[in-house]
Amino acid sequence: MNENVNLKEAVRRQVEYFVETYQKKLERPLWRKPLTGFADAAHPYIRKLKEVIGPGHLLPEEVLPGASVVVACFVPFTKELAETNRVEGKYASPEWAQAYEVTNAMLKELNQSLIGFLEERGYRGAVTPEAFTFDREKLKSNWSHRHLAYASGLGTFGINNMLITRAGGCGRYTTVVTDLDVEPDSVCEEELCLYKKDGSCGVCIRRCPAGALSAEGYDRQKCYGILKDNARRYTEFGSSYVDAAGQADSEGSQVCGKCAVCGPCAVRQ
Repeated sequence: MNENVNLKEAVRRQVEYFVETYQKKLERPLWRKPLTGFADAAHPYIRKLKEVIGPGHLLPEEVLPGASVVVACFVPFTKELAETNRVEGKYASPEWAQAYEVTNAMLKELNQSLIGFLEERGYRGAVTPEAFTFDREKLKSNWSHRHLAYASGLGTFGINNMLITRAGGCGRYTTVVTDLDVEPDSVCEEELCLYKKDGSCGVCIRRCPAGALSAEGYDRQKCYGILKDNARRYTEFGSSYVDAAGQADSEGSQVCGKCAVCGPCAVRQ
């Protein structure tokens, strides 16, 4: 392999090693083998994110001057964890709520580990403070891990507004901006959502407890209502997001995940 390929593979192995090592500290496994993609910071899709998401969405160079690549990581949940959240009703399972908070904490440490890994090799890396913030009025973040992961070739968007990868859509994303000198990955050309592909699924639409999903689109307000209901129920695990001022967005875990754990796209491989 040439140096370019070796460097990309080294980053992938570092991500896998970190997640595997972190997981050994837990009482039970939560994650499967992570996926890593490399998005071109100048990709036309990324350049349009201020239109796709909103004018406040940052571009890679606003996070790190001279940015060339966004490293996107997807950490898929285990099938066993997904199954705990397949029960009917509007509330997520307690296992799901706790795993969500544990995973958020792990991803922040993964980011710093990856930045240190890059710096040891003479490159820079950065994570925007917007990565774990959430605008309660617009119900959007100014840094979308999922959209950047799409640009990195990790998957395609399902009718449930989640990104579906070759490992499924049940998991969590994080991203690191860097000036790494590697060949970016291409956007995934295969449609991974069966509903979008041939109309043969749509399970997530039927299973959404808020009625937020339809063939016509995604209702953020209805979805957020369920998240707030769960946050009021699950206050012992932490707070999922902070607002722009760095204050907890809620007193509990804003989770649901019903659309992510049902259907053939939930857990693949």
